Amino acid sequence: MLFPVLEAIAVATGKPGWPRRRPDLLLADKGYAHDSTRRRLRRRGIKHVIPERADTIGRRVQKGSRGGRPPGFDRQAHKQRNVVERCFNRLKQWRDLATRYTKRASIYQASLTIAAIMIWLR
Repeated sequence: MLFPVLEAIAVATGKPGWPRRRPDLLLADKGYAHDSTRRRLRRRGIKHVIPERADTIGRRVQKGSRGGRPPGFDRQAHKQRNVVERCFNRLKQWRDLATRYTKRASIYQASLTIAAIMIWLR
């Protein structure tokens, strides 16, 4: 689910030309802490901050010096993830979004956009 979302990113820069297609930094939780995910992000040139899972840490410790080096982790940047989670929590206060009554993705996207505009206007 991560990569279709990344493909849909298009941020207008306010300057002439194409919109930006690559984020400056990707903040994710342990659910995305897989080696293949990290490789694909590196291949696309996207910096990422993803904490390691406990089982991965344990496996690396078991292997000893052959376990490799842990991936870099920026604690200060990861603390900013809370801002995004709070935004999702505000959007989930809209019952239609929380339960997803609508079946079509386009209608769900429209109601998500309306909810975001309403929150922004408050």
